[in-house]
Amino acid sequence: MSLLDATQTFLDEARDLLEQLEAALLDLEARPDDAALINTTFRALHTLKGSGAMFGPAEMAAFAHHLEDTFELVRQGRVPLGPRLVGVFLRAGDHLRRLLFTPGVEHEAETLHLLAALRELTGAAPESVPAATPLAPEAQPDMRQVMINLRLPPTALAFGTNPLALIDELRGLGDCLVTPLTGAVPDLDRLDPAQLSMHWQMTLTTAADRAAIEDVFIFVDEPGVVSITEIAPAMPEAPARPRAPVDEAPAAAPRDAATAEPADSQVRVSAARLDTLLGQVGELVIAQARLTALAHHRHDAALSSIVEEVERLSADLRDSAMDMRMLPIDQLFSRYRRVVRDLADSLKKDIQLVLSGEETELDKTVLDRLGDPLVHIIRNAIDHGIETPEAREAAGKPRRGTLRLCARQSGGEMIITIEDDGAGLDRGRIRAKALAAGIVGPEEELTPGQIDQLIFHPGLSTAQAVSSLSGRGVGMDVVKRTITDLQGSIEIASEPGRGTRITLRLPLTLAIIEGLQVAIGATMCILPVASVEECVELAQVETGTSSGRNFVDIRGTMVPLLWTDRIFGTARSGSVVAVLETEGGKTGVVVDQVIGQHQTVIKPLSPLHRCVPGLAGATILGDGSVALILDVPALARCQTLPPAPARQPGASLPHVA
Repeated sequence: MSLLDATQTFLDEARDLLEQLEAALLDLEARPDDAALINTTFRALHTLKGSGAMFGPAEMAAFAHHLEDTFELVRQGRVPLGPRLVGVFLRAGDHLRRLLFTPGVEHEAETLHLLAALRELTGAAPESVPAATPLAPEAQPDMRQVMINLRLPPTALAFGTNPLALIDELRGLGDCLVTPLTGAVPDLDRLDPAQLSMHWQMTLTTAADRAAIEDVFIFVDEPGVVSITEIAPAMPEAPARPRAPVDEAPAAAPRDAATAEPADSQVRVSAARLDTLLGQVGELVIAQARLTALAHHRHDAALSSIVEEVERLSADLRDSAMDMRMLPIDQLFSRYRRVVRDLADSLKKDIQLVLSGEETELDKTVLDRLGDPLVHIIRNAIDHGIETPEAREAAGKPRRGTLRLCARQSGGEMIITIEDDGAGLDRGRIRAKALAAGIVGPEEELTPGQIDQLIFHPGLSTAQAVSSLSGRGVGMDVVKRTITDLQGSIEIASEPGRGTRITLRLPLTLAIIEGLQVAIGATMCILPVASVEECVELAQVETGTSSGRNFVDIRGTMVPLLWTDRIFGTARSGSVVAVLETEGGKTGVVVDQVIGQHQTVIKPLSPLHRCVPGLAGATILGDGSVALILDVPALARCQTLPPAPARQPGASLPHVA
């Protein structure tokens, strides 16, 4: 591993540590006495300090040292961890991020400001990084001697561990007598500079407890690398002079990290490489479909056997590639805890964020593009929706407002709801603003739902004045555009005085799905298998009409029936009902023929066809033709549409370019 690779590894790990630090601090604000959280926070600061000293800017390492020293007072119970101190530590974490990723920018003023805030709240924050000088035995009546053996694995240097930095940190705890053990060092002609072959034996005279010594090696987690043995209370005499290196009989080398079998090893892979892999897998799936079609027409038993094996392997490869891209949505939700805390603090509001469904997994491409829309919705809910504590109390509500963020999977789609218990949408004000902007006419009649949808119009804002949070009308239109680009939809439900709920419906993935190939007229279509419960012959079930809607009796359950000719304008000749599970319940979609299961590589529609209701994309079949992917939730919502003008028999759906 080159120095550049090691530095990049440090930066990647530092990002994770900073996120871990922020999450632990936010949890500590609610549970300040949680010892596990306190240790997690201290461990993150300690690792940032130690790793930063080796690979990061010196200013960042020094500032992390300050934070570690201050938080040690919290860990010892000498300083209470209140909301103000948590807030300073959160700002300090942001400052660590700036010191790490913008090293050329002047940060001294902010560093001094944060150190002053720490001194004010704790009364014990150091003004400078303490020098690593030996502690005088005479000044410490509780001094004792500890023997430490350090045997790092040969690959320690390649993984970024600096033994000299560990020894220097030990010297900061007291007088440290270091004896290098060179018995295992090979001759010069056989010496590999990337392999560590030297060990160390140290005698530490210190007043620090065992936990403080173990914290020095907090990120050296391989067993058998460090052994700590207390010898006896130290004698008050001058330390002996360091001895010369001595030879040591070669001991059994510790197990190499490369041959170790960790319980859960991970490898960092760039998103671009995953995208490339998935694109190649998609092309492989299409080629496999063509091969399957060819074998079907050849009627060759040997060829069919090979094709079945290739089909199985390509399906396994597809599932593995998809699993690599699926990430828990908690990676996104956890960011908003800090957003809600800071916005509520700046607006003088008391708001709690309730998260649920964080374990639900979503495609990384969708997850990355979903971040900004959710931020806009959350900011609007806090700024416009949830009232101040005084206003809520006057309205008979609890002083603390609640913002709920929920994710769940329904069939082949992800449903995310953002719900607050605030004042709800002011439809009168929204209509007045739209009227003043010329978006609607003075005589135009709008339903409550249509008025709610006006908040997504570009340039429309109900804020009294432009602020750092809102007022320019450029937030919710971005939300609408992004969700539409992700082939999703947005629904709004609001009740004055009770709150607002915004529901986002998104596909779980934009790459490959398992589909059911069906025929509608002369056009092949794909239904997501995750939404299909069963298929029944239309002639074998009873149908009826109620309130202008068709129903089919499926074993005593009345299921709404959706005739595809009403949506796409094809001639009615359906013979099979595909029963789909949607958010609103079951829906029966009438198709002409069920072809079979099909591995579907999703391709986007042309701009001309993206507005066609009920279409989610297209795919390429084994014979090279194009099949349309039906949007199941949109089809279910199309049940109330009036019948479209019937086309001539044999008419097909629009051709997709």
